[in-house]
Amino acid sequence: MIPIAKPFLGAAEADAARAAVLSGWVSQGPQVAAFEAEFAALVGAPHACAVSNCTTALHLACQALGIGPGDEVITVSHSFIAGANAIRQTGGIPVFVDIERTGYNISVAAVEKAITGRTRAILCVHQIGMPCDLEALLALGRQYGLPVIEDAACAIGSEIRIDGRWEKIGKPHGDIACFSFHPRKVITTGEGGMLTTRHPDLDAKFRLWRQHGMSISDVQRHASSQIQFEDYPERGYNYRMTDIQAAIGREQLKRLDDIVQKRRAIATLYHRMMADIPGITLPVEPDWARSNWQSYCIGLDHAIDQRSLMQALLDRGVASRRGIMCMHLEGAQADVPLRHPLDRSVEARDHSILLPLFAQMTTDEVRRVVNTLRAEVLFLLLAPRPPADPPAAVAS
Repeated sequence: MIPIAKPFLGAAEADAARAAVLSGWVSQGPQVAAFEAEFAALVGAPHACAVSNCTTALHLACQALGIGPGDEVITVSHSFIAGANAIRQTGGIPVFVDIERTGYNISVAAVEKAITGRTRAILCVHQIGMPCDLEALLALGRQYGLPVIEDAACAIGSEIRIDGRWEKIGKPHGDIACFSFHPRKVITTGEGGMLTTRHPDLDAKFRLWRQHGMSISDVQRHASSQIQFEDYPERGYNYRMTDIQAAIGREQLKRLDDIVQKRRAIATLYHRMMADIPGITLPVEPDWARSNWQSYCIGLDHAIDQRSLMQALLDRGVASRRGIMCMHLEGAQADVPLRHPLDRSVEARDHSILLPLFAQMTTDEVRRVVNTLRAEVLFLLLAPRPPADPPAAVAS
């Protein structure tokens, strides 16, 4: 079986985790602080705050920007459900808009049409590692006085050209960027997340709230030569990352450039090998973006049944996933009022699939995926279809 994804972990990560365990400090501590500093330096962010996962990062981002009951946050339905869940945790209301015509990211034109007097923020997504049109979204944010949160869960290592310069996603270019270190992502700590920001006041809020609202951290208290009593001036959460996770993350950061280079090479192979397969649409990388290719998503002609193709691939040892979910079609968000067309989002969900892509993938594995896909697509396109049911008789 060729899996859809595979974390790139080895002896260095195992040794780092072992050292953290043997140090006796396994909760949030010096490894977390070092991981934050190294991550901030990598992406060019003034501040980076590690948390338990990207969902908690998104929640803290919304809360820090003052999103409260009845406040509207414009975002895509075409994304993982954590985005809308985080907005609603603060009492906010997600306002779902559609994706662009030529890709899987948020439509800037749809965002502008959705802005009202109740809009408090824009939550954009760098979907499956492909940077969205951030320059245009930031211009909208400035025009309407709206902060921009970047859901960069999939985008560690991706780059975008801003003002003529190539810069890392997470610098951040908006107000806050949120990352995930889930095993499906480009680098992993098992679970884990990170917030980056250029605003010191927001960073201070993240650090306070991630540790129960405690006035001083464990590290500060243990490092002090004087007895210190903490207090809890605000309600907070247990959103901490462990030192074991952070130790693994530090080793993963060392691998990041190599991992992204390998993933981009595999995407290039896919582009070349699949160019002649009928009935599929290959993903497009804008000239102002460099994706980490966290996932490789192909569009399917309507003549190709998504589930049938995925099952055929699975039967021949190739894993796949259906196109990105639409949050408004899930029960958890079914009560969110829909005000704007979401046709392209639904089309993308139902007529695309994700193919295997991981840094350790060999050329032979890529070729096997492509050859299997070609054979199954041609079969589905050429196989005779059962005749349509005759129209029901109409009583005279």
